[in-house]
Amino acid sequence: MKEPLWLNQDEILAIHAELLDWFGGAGGVRDVGLLDAALQRPMNRFHYEDPSPSLFELAAAYTEGIVGKHPFVDGNKRTGFMAAYVFLGANGFDLVASEESAVERTLALAARAIGESEYAAWLTDNCDPSAAT
Repeated sequence: MKEPLWLNQDEILAIHAELLDWFGGAGGVRDVGLLDAALQRPMNRFHYEDPSPSLFELAAAYTEGIVGKHPFVDGNKRTGFMAAYVFLGANGFDLVASEESAVERTLALAARAIGESEYAAWLTDNCDPSAAT
């Protein structure tokens, strides 16, 4: 697999700010080091795991990194989900899951009721391959 298009900190901060504008919540980064670590996680997996993870596993790593590390004051679950959504879109896949399914799965990941691999499988099952560009 060729190197994916990655999300950078400015993009994640913009996503986070937009989500707070839409849904409310306290703004601010709680720990920039944790945010950096969350954003490096999928890249490290891509470069150092053999075999390389799928795009869906990398997207799940973005979500898990943000949800698990809790770098923001508020909106971590929303931002974690949207990171996966934007990452998949930037790399040619359209996530077509219902809002209800997305909320349920992301809350389950946050509560540790499912793991990152189960979240990646859900992403795989909910991307429309015909929508890939």
